[in-house]
Amino acid sequence: MPKLKTKSSTKRRFRVTAKGKIRMNRANKRHFLRRRSQKMKRQTRGTSLMSRSDSKIVRKFMPYA
Repeated sequence: MPKLKTKSSTKRRFRVTAKGKIRMNRANKRHFLRRRSQKMKRQTRGTSLMSRSDSKIVRKFMPYA
């Protein structure tokens, strides 16, 4: 069997934790920040864990993670 390729965009955007969960950056932090509430801007700071249903999709693109 040949080796499976990892999607290049996926390996840049996501990381796998030690327990196998997927870490991701939050969205909505790039522009139009004046119309977003301070609470939303604060909650989008840093990284978060992806939901289980979404992580199943991302895992297919990262076969060796």
